[in-house]
Amino acid sequence: MKTKTALITGSTSGIGLAIAHTLAEAGAKVGLHGLMAESEGSALALEFERRYGTKATFSNADLRCATAVGELVDYTKQALGGVDILVNNAGIQYTSRVETFPEQKWDDIIAINLSSAFHTIRAALPFMKNRGWGRIVNIASVHGLVASVNKAAYVTAKHGIVGLTKAVALENVEQGITCNAICPGWVDTPLIAAQIEQYAQQHQLDLQAARHQLITDKQPMPVMTPASSIGQWVLFLCSEFAQTTTGAALPIDGGWTAQ
Repeated sequence: MKTKTALITGSTSGIGLAIAHTLAEAGAKVGLHGLMAESEGSALALEFERRYGTKATFSNADLRCATAVGELVDYTKQALGGVDILVNNAGIQYTSRVETFPEQKWDDIIAINLSSAFHTIRAALPFMKNRGWGRIVNIASVHGLVASVNKAAYVTAKHGIVGLTKAVALENVEQGITCNAICPGWVDTPLIAAQIEQYAQQHQLDLQAARHQLITDKQPMPVMTPASSIGQWVLFLCSEFAQTTTGAALPIDGGWTAQ
Protein backbone atom coordinates (compact mmCIF):
# COMPACT_ATOMS: atom_id res chain seq x y z
CA MET A 1 0.00 0.00 0.00
CA LYS A 2 3.00 2.34 0.19
CA THR A 3 2.38 3.67 -3.31
CA LYS A 4 -1.39 4.05 -2.82
CA THR A 5 -3.65 6.82 -1.60
CA ALA A 6 -6.99 6.08 0.06
CA LEU A 7 -9.98 8.34 0.62
CA ILE A 8 -12.36 7.04 3.30
CA THR A 9 -15.58 8.93 3.94
CA GLY A 10 -16.96 8.88 7.47
CA SER A 11 -13.57 7.91 8.87
CA THR A 12 -13.31 9.80 12.15
CA SER A 13 -15.03 7.09 14.19
CA GLY A 14 -16.31 3.52 14.12
CA ILE A 15 -15.88 1.37 11.03
CA GLY A 16 -14.42 4.15 8.90
CA LEU A 17 -11.74 5.00 11.44
CA ALA A 18 -10.79 1.32 11.76
CA ILE A 19 -10.45 1.09 7.97
CA ALA A 20 -8.29 4.21 7.90
CA HIS A 21 -5.99 2.79 10.59
CA THR A 22 -5.67 -0.52 8.71
CA LEU A 23 -4.78 1.12 5.39
CA ALA A 24 -2.39 3.62 6.98
CA GLU A 25 -0.64 0.86 8.90
CA ALA A 26 -0.16 -0.92 5.57
CA GLY A 27 1.55 2.23 4.26
CA ALA A 28 -1.18 4.04 2.33
CA LYS A 29 -1.65 7.79 2.43
CA VAL A 30 -5.11 8.48 3.83
CA GLY A 31 -7.72 11.14 3.29
CA LEU A 32 -9.84 11.31 6.42
CA HIS A 33 -13.36 12.71 6.42
CA GLY A 34 -16.03 13.16 9.04
CA LEU A 35 -18.26 15.30 11.19
CA MET A 36 -15.81 17.14 13.42
CA ALA A 37 -14.32 20.61 13.59
CA GLU A 38 -11.43 21.41 11.25
CA SER A 39 -9.06 21.74 14.20
CA GLU A 40 -9.98 18.29 15.57
CA GLY A 41 -9.75 16.70 12.15
CA SER A 42 -6.36 18.25 11.46
CA ALA A 43 -5.13 16.94 14.81
CA LEU A 44 -6.38 13.46 13.89
CA ALA A 45 -4.57 13.61 10.54
CA LEU A 46 -1.38 14.68 12.31
CA GLU A 47 -1.78 11.75 14.71
CA PHE A 48 -1.95 9.40 11.72
CA GLU A 49 1.18 10.91 10.19
CA ARG A 50 3.16 10.56 13.41
CA ARG A 51 1.92 7.06 14.15
CA TYR A 52 2.30 5.53 10.69
CA GLY A 53 4.87 7.74 8.99
CA THR A 54 2.52 8.41 6.09
CA LYS A 55 0.71 11.50 4.81
CA ALA A 56 -2.84 12.22 5.94
CA THR A 57 -5.42 14.93 5.33
CA PHE A 58 -8.83 15.79 6.76
CA SER A 59 -12.05 17.25 5.36
CA ASN A 60 -15.47 17.79 6.89
CA ALA A 61 -17.19 18.20 3.51
CA ASP A 62 -21.00 18.07 3.58
CA LEU A 63 -21.84 14.91 1.66
CA ARG A 64 -25.40 16.10 1.08
CA CYS A 65 -23.98 18.52 -1.50
CA ALA A 66 -22.75 17.07 -4.80
CA THR A 67 -20.40 20.00 -5.35
CA ALA A 68 -18.83 19.52 -1.93
CA VAL A 69 -18.34 15.82 -2.64
CA GLY A 70 -16.54 16.59 -5.87
CA GLU A 71 -14.38 19.13 -4.09
CA LEU A 72 -13.51 16.50 -1.45
CA VAL A 73 -12.17 14.15 -4.12
CA ASP A 74 -10.29 16.99 -5.86
CA TYR A 75 -8.76 18.11 -2.57
CA THR A 76 -7.56 14.58 -1.84
CA LYS A 77 -6.01 14.30 -5.30
CA GLN A 78 -4.19 17.61 -4.92
CA ALA A 79 -3.03 17.07 -1.33
CA LEU A 80 -2.08 13.40 -1.54
CA GLY A 81 -1.40 12.84 -5.22
CA GLY A 82 -4.51 10.95 -6.22
CA VAL A 83 -7.25 8.56 -5.13
CA ASP A 84 -6.25 4.95 -5.80
CA ILE A 85 -8.56 3.49 -3.16
CA LEU A 86 -12.01 4.88 -2.44
CA VAL A 87 -13.99 3.65 0.55
CA ASN A 88 -17.53 4.98 0.79
CA ASN A 89 -18.37 4.45 4.44
CA ALA A 90 -20.23 7.58 5.59
CA GLY A 91 -23.80 7.01 6.67
CA ILE A 92 -26.56 8.19 8.98
CA GLN A 93 -29.64 6.45 10.37
CA TYR A 94 -33.16 7.39 11.40
CA THR A 95 -35.97 5.04 12.35
CA SER A 96 -39.69 5.55 11.84
CA ARG A 97 -42.60 3.94 10.05
CA VAL A 98 -42.99 5.06 6.44
CA GLU A 99 -46.12 7.12 7.06
CA THR A 100 -44.40 9.17 9.76
CA PHE A 101 -40.92 9.29 8.23
CA PRO A 102 -39.82 12.96 7.98
CA GLU A 103 -39.17 14.04 4.39
CA GLN A 104 -35.94 15.80 5.29
CA LYS A 105 -34.60 12.70 7.04
CA TRP A 106 -35.35 10.64 3.93
CA ASP A 107 -33.58 13.18 1.72
CA ASP A 108 -30.53 13.35 4.03
CA ILE A 109 -30.16 9.57 4.31
CA ILE A 110 -30.44 9.04 0.54
CA ALA A 111 -27.97 11.88 -0.08
CA ILE A 112 -25.34 10.77 2.43
CA ASN A 113 -25.74 6.98 2.33
CA LEU A 114 -26.25 6.58 -1.43
CA SER A 115 -25.87 9.64 -3.65
CA SER A 116 -22.54 10.70 -2.13
CA ALA A 117 -21.07 7.32 -3.14
CA PHE A 118 -22.14 7.92 -6.73
CA HIS A 119 -20.54 11.36 -6.67
CA THR A 120 -17.24 10.19 -5.14
CA ILE A 121 -17.00 7.29 -7.59
CA ARG A 122 -17.80 9.56 -10.54
CA ALA A 123 -15.08 11.99 -9.48
CA ALA A 124 -12.45 9.34 -8.70
CA LEU A 125 -12.84 7.08 -11.74
CA PRO A 126 -10.92 9.23 -14.27
CA PHE A 127 -7.80 9.15 -12.08
CA MET A 128 -8.10 5.40 -11.54
CA LYS A 129 -8.59 4.78 -15.26
CA ASN A 130 -5.55 6.89 -16.07
CA ARG A 131 -3.50 4.79 -13.63
CA GLY A 132 -4.99 1.52 -14.84
CA TRP A 133 -5.67 0.51 -11.24
CA GLY A 134 -8.31 1.31 -8.67
CA ARG A 135 -10.17 -0.19 -5.75
CA ILE A 136 -13.63 0.98 -4.75
CA VAL A 137 -15.14 -0.47 -1.59
CA ASN A 138 -18.65 0.57 -0.59
CA ILE A 139 -19.63 -0.13 3.00
CA ALA A 140 -23.22 -1.23 2.56
CA SER A 141 -24.95 -3.22 5.30
CA VAL A 142 -26.85 -6.40 5.90
CA HIS A 143 -29.73 -4.04 5.10
CA GLY A 144 -28.45 -3.89 1.56
CA LEU A 145 -29.52 -7.53 1.29
CA VAL A 146 -32.54 -7.81 3.61
CA ALA A 147 -34.94 -5.36 5.20
CA SER A 148 -36.04 -4.41 8.71
CA VAL A 149 -39.05 -2.42 9.82
CA ASN A 150 -38.85 1.32 10.51
CA LYS A 151 -35.72 1.75 8.37
CA ALA A 152 -37.17 2.49 4.92
CA ALA A 153 -34.63 5.15 3.94
CA TYR A 154 -31.62 3.23 5.24
CA VAL A 155 -32.71 -0.04 3.61
CA THR A 156 -33.41 1.75 0.33
CA ALA A 157 -30.03 3.47 0.35
CA LYS A 158 -28.09 0.32 1.19
CA HIS A 159 -29.90 -1.74 -1.46
CA GLY A 160 -29.00 1.08 -3.84
CA ILE A 161 -25.35 0.85 -2.82
CA VAL A 162 -25.33 -2.85 -3.74
CA GLY A 163 -26.83 -2.05 -7.14
CA LEU A 164 -24.39 0.81 -7.73
CA THR A 165 -21.52 -1.51 -6.82
CA LYS A 166 -22.56 -4.04 -9.47
CA ALA A 167 -23.00 -1.41 -12.17
CA VAL A 168 -19.63 0.25 -11.50
CA ALA A 169 -17.92 -3.15 -11.37
CA LEU A 170 -19.29 -4.20 -14.77
CA GLU A 171 -18.41 -0.89 -16.40
CA ASN A 172 -14.77 -1.17 -15.32
CA VAL A 173 -13.84 -4.84 -15.65
CA GLU A 174 -11.23 -4.03 -18.31
CA GLN A 175 -9.82 -0.97 -16.56
CA GLY A 176 -7.94 -2.61 -13.69
CA ILE A 177 -10.59 -1.28 -11.34
CA THR A 178 -12.71 -3.37 -8.97
CA CYS A 179 -15.79 -2.31 -7.04
CA ASN A 180 -17.20 -4.33 -4.15
CA ALA A 181 -19.61 -3.87 -1.27
CA ILE A 182 -19.14 -5.07 2.30
CA CYS A 183 -22.41 -5.82 4.08
CA PRO A 184 -21.83 -5.92 7.86
CA GLY A 185 -24.32 -7.09 10.43
CA TRP A 186 -23.65 -6.07 14.03
CA VAL A 187 -20.29 -4.32 14.34
CA ASP A 188 -18.76 -3.47 17.71
CA THR A 189 -18.54 0.34 17.68
CA PRO A 190 -19.19 3.12 20.23
CA LEU A 191 -22.49 3.83 18.47
CA ILE A 192 -23.68 0.28 19.08
CA ALA A 193 -22.47 0.42 22.69
CA ALA A 194 -24.83 3.34 23.28
CA GLN A 195 -27.64 1.37 21.64
CA ILE A 196 -26.99 -1.57 23.96
CA GLU A 197 -27.16 0.70 27.01
CA GLN A 198 -30.47 2.10 25.82
CA TYR A 199 -31.81 -1.40 25.15
CA ALA A 200 -30.74 -2.53 28.62
CA GLN A 201 -32.59 0.34 30.26
CA GLN A 202 -35.74 -0.20 28.20
CA HIS A 203 -35.90 -3.92 28.98
CA GLN A 204 -34.42 -3.79 32.50
CA LEU A 205 -31.48 -6.02 31.63
CA ASP A 206 -27.81 -5.95 32.53
CA LEU A 207 -25.47 -4.96 29.71
CA GLN A 208 -24.30 -8.49 28.93
CA ALA A 209 -27.85 -9.83 28.64
CA ALA A 210 -28.94 -6.82 26.61
CA ARG A 211 -26.01 -7.26 24.25
CA HIS A 212 -26.79 -10.95 23.70
CA GLN A 213 -30.50 -10.38 23.22
CA LEU A 214 -30.04 -7.44 20.85
CA ILE A 215 -27.58 -9.34 18.65
CA THR A 216 -29.40 -12.66 18.50
CA ASP A 217 -32.73 -11.06 17.72
CA LYS A 218 -31.40 -10.84 14.15
CA GLN A 219 -28.08 -12.65 13.98
CA PRO A 220 -27.61 -16.36 14.85
CA MET A 221 -23.99 -15.96 15.91
CA PRO A 222 -24.01 -14.08 19.23
CA VAL A 223 -20.81 -12.19 18.44
CA MET A 224 -20.35 -8.73 16.97
CA THR A 225 -17.76 -8.20 14.26
CA PRO A 226 -14.83 -6.07 15.45
CA ALA A 227 -14.49 -2.88 13.42
CA SER A 228 -10.86 -3.84 12.77
CA SER A 229 -12.08 -6.93 10.90
CA ILE A 230 -13.88 -4.72 8.40
CA GLY A 231 -10.59 -2.89 7.94
CA GLN A 232 -8.86 -6.17 7.17
CA TRP A 233 -11.55 -7.06 4.63
CA VAL A 234 -10.97 -3.75 2.87
CA LEU A 235 -7.23 -4.38 2.86
CA PHE A 236 -7.80 -7.81 1.32
CA LEU A 237 -10.03 -6.35 -1.41
CA CYS A 238 -7.22 -3.92 -2.24
CA SER A 239 -4.65 -6.71 -2.52
CA GLU A 240 -3.53 -8.72 -5.55
CA PHE A 241 -5.34 -11.75 -4.13
CA ALA A 242 -8.71 -10.06 -4.78
CA GLN A 243 -7.99 -8.79 -8.30
CA THR A 244 -10.82 -10.89 -9.78
CA THR A 245 -13.29 -10.12 -7.00
CA THR A 246 -15.61 -7.42 -8.30
CA GLY A 247 -19.30 -6.63 -8.13
CA ALA A 248 -19.63 -8.68 -4.95
CA ALA A 249 -21.85 -7.91 -1.96
CA LEU A 250 -20.01 -9.63 0.88
CA PRO A 251 -22.04 -10.31 4.04
CA ILE A 252 -20.07 -10.22 7.30
CA ASP A 253 -23.07 -10.78 9.48
CA GLY A 254 -22.80 -13.81 11.76
CA GLY A 255 -25.29 -15.74 9.62
CA TRP A 256 -27.97 -13.03 9.54
CA THR A 257 -28.66 -13.36 5.81
CA ALA A 258 -28.20 -17.15 5.80
CA GLN A 259 -31.52 -17.62 7.54
